[in-house]
Amino acid sequence: MHAIRLHAFGPAENLVYEEVADPESGAGQVRIAVAAAGVHLIDTALREGLRLGPMPLPELPTVPGREVAGTVDAVGAGVPDSWLGTRVVAHLGQAPGGYAERAVVGTDALHVLPDGLGEQHAIAMIGTGRTVLGVLSGSTLGPSDTVLVLAAAGGMGALLVQYAKHAGALVAGAAGGPAKTGAAAKLGADLAVDYNRPGWPELLRSELGTDRPFSHVFDSVGGELGRAALDLVAPGGVHHAYGSAAAGFAADGAVSSGDAEAAARGITVRGLDGARMLERKRALEEESMAYAAAGTLVPLVQPFPLAEAARAHRALQERGTIGKVVLVP
Repeated sequence: MHAIRLHAFGPAENLVYEEVADPESGAGQVRIAVAAAGVHLIDTALREGLRLGPMPLPELPTVPGREVAGTVDAVGAGVPDSWLGTRVVAHLGQAPGGYAERAVVGTDALHVLPDGLGEQHAIAMIGTGRTVLGVLSGSTLGPSDTVLVLAAAGGMGALLVQYAKHAGALVAGAAGGPAKTGAAAKLGADLAVDYNRPGWPELLRSELGTDRPFSHVFDSVGGELGRAALDLVAPGGVHHAYGSAAAGFAADGAVSSGDAEAAARGITVRGLDGARMLERKRALEEESMAYAAAGTLVPLVQPFPLAEAARAHRALQERGTIGKVVLVP
């Protein structure tokens, strides 16, 4: 089979498309003929040799990637043959191996794909969709809310825009460049602004008629953009800081819990409750895919050929992608 292998930590060019032996499914495992593999910003950090929290750096050489969807084509000892031919999606956990034509995983990680849900959309929901629901945990959005989503055309942002609109909130999407603001508008954002242009906060203030118009801000960016968004949160509102900022490789100055400026204005800053999300991991995955299968949330996906994983990494790091990045063998 073909796979992407990383032989040395470093730039995207270190991701090499190679022919390797097919993996064998062990006891309690299945092998998946991969139709789609997810690419995450964390993958780019690990590729560079940056350790994030408790996640260990992989031993080299390695096949990156932890999200796969496809069809079971082999089963290991103790696994019923009834799994053969089943369309599934899985998160591989701490063991990478997703950037490949075949991958192995334990049956406890498998989700059977609902009818009508394609592999690329399933990839977007099992990781990104799960995280969106984790971010929303403890918050109830409704018609009285005004919501600002940063990176509104990204994998998470696109889902948050749709979720907030479905709840009846007024939604503003902020993104970089006309293609991305156009995507946010098509997703249902009532307002779409380009945060690469000076004065975007003032534009939102003018449109909404108040200096601090938002009851909820969803901030996956951090840095100066996150700070500008914090200044748009109404007293008593919530600033959700998550994603790249929470992972520790966003720009300096990311808004975090205990932020003095937020506290002075009665604003709650919420990050991701990783422990709680881990406890509810499977339930959140099932719930997110149910939203997609029902058509309530439709993920944006940008596919790249598996052989062009390096290009996908560069595009993701340069913020040149729209939606969830997926590799297709």
